[in-house]
Amino acid sequence: MTLTELKYIVAVARERHFGKAADACFVSQPTLSVAVKKLEEELDCKLFERSANEVTVTPLGEEIIRQAQSVLEQAANIKDIAKRGKDPLAGPLKLGVIYTIAPYLLPALVRQVITKSPQMPLVLQENFTVKLLEMLRTGEIDCAILAEPFPDTGLALAPLYDEPFYAAVPAGHALAKQSSVTAEQLKSETMLLLGNGHCFRDHVLEVCPEFARFSSDAEGIRKSFEGSSLETIKHMVAAGMGMTLVPRMSVPKEALEPKKRGAEPGFVKYLPVQDAKPDGSPLPPPMRRVVLAWRRSFTRYEAIAALRNAIYSCELPGVTRLS
Repeated sequence: MTLTELKYIVAVARERHFGKAADACFVSQPTLSVAVKKLEEELDCKLFERSANEVTVTPLGEEIIRQAQSVLEQAANIKDIAKRGKDPLAGPLKLGVIYTIAPYLLPALVRQVITKSPQMPLVLQENFTVKLLEMLRTGEIDCAILAEPFPDTGLALAPLYDEPFYAAVPAGHALAKQSSVTAEQLKSETMLLLGNGHCFRDHVLEVCPEFARFSSDAEGIRKSFEGSSLETIKHMVAAGMGMTLVPRMSVPKEALEPKKRGAEPGFVKYLPVQDAKPDGSPLPPPMRRVVLAWRRSFTRYEAIAALRNAIYSCELPGVTRLS
């Protein structure tokens, strides 16, 4: 039994496909298949059920693969321990970030890490929350920047900031003349949503649950349209197709600045969402909590601390920083 064979079976379990697993391990499919078969013979048990269209892990295989993941992680820790003896921050840090945070945080974060910890380059992975949690579990990434809530997977968490949502409204819409909007006002509009898999879609549906499924009203069919990214949805808003909610850090800086005389008007107006209690007192705006997550077994504590400090060194406009 070798670490390479353990790496192969973990890859097959993750990809559910021998060809894709071989590509991920940078070997030919026959090489990987022979190694997996050899390990099954050595263990005298079947790890995978193979069919024409699918590879599934056997119940016993699930247990063995969990142990293999732990062995691979511990083996990687040996190298980390040696590196930390020379420099606790030496070596790349594999960081995952969800799609609705990455474009707005990473440009500043990468600059901060290059300045503060040049010996710790970031290896970046942008993906959905569910996929990043799986990659954390299997050791493909070291840590991830996520938005709560997500399933409790026994990860270590450090809160980073609370980020309010803003309404993105077409500039020619009647609501664009207001200084803020309410959730009730949004409920009567066509809402543009991210596709399934984006946790921010769920955040929007918490504010406007009516759009969880297509609905109709007396004026005809009203649908919630879907886009692949926040930036695509903003273009749809600009075109007058509807409105949406966006996280504060995605709002362009110039969109919230007073317009200079003669300046070209924007096509999207960004407004805070402000609701009130029955007695008239203001309710907290809808928001999300952004956290840094890592495996409790991850031993590069100094790297996590350095990353968190680099995040706090970023401007982070409009959010509430958490300690």
